[in-house]
Amino acid sequence: MSDEPFDEEPAEHHRYRRYLQDLEDVPEADEAALVATVLRDPVSSMAEAAVNRHLECRASKLLTDPAFTAWARSMATVIWDRPFLTRRLREWTLLRAIARDEPWTAEEVTTASDWFQRTASAAQIVTSAEALRLLAERGRSRRVRNAASRRLHHPDQQPTVG
Repeated sequence: MSDEPFDEEPAEHHRYRRYLQDLEDVPEADEAALVATVLRDPVSSMAEAAVNRHLECRASKLLTDPAFTAWARSMATVIWDRPFLTRRLREWTLLRAIARDEPWTAEEVTTASDWFQRTASAAQIVTSAEALRLLAERGRSRRVRNAASRRLHHPDQQPTVG
């Protein structure tokens, strides 16, 4: 039997919270280096979860900002060997393209993750009738198809997809 208390929180939980705080406070010039440091943590699933949360926060803030492109390029050089993070960054870039009426393909949207399809069908920033029609017709889940259809027919209503 161990002398350790059963209710003690694992060390990686403390590191996760510290990483989130450090990533939130990091100056732009040091962001890529800090992301690389976090990804070297011995608990890779925790490290990737922290970086993913950071990517979500930063991408959503920068989505229509011209700085997004340089930021995404910088992050891509750090996460290139992490398939989940690479895909998520690519999907944020696709969401940006749709929101800014830049080129994208139907295949990119229909083969994107469930997360992307839910986000694109619900995000108020996505106003492309073409993208919403595609999701309404060929979205992977009924939830996505219904949300996109509602957005097409009632663009001023708040979406209920989360």
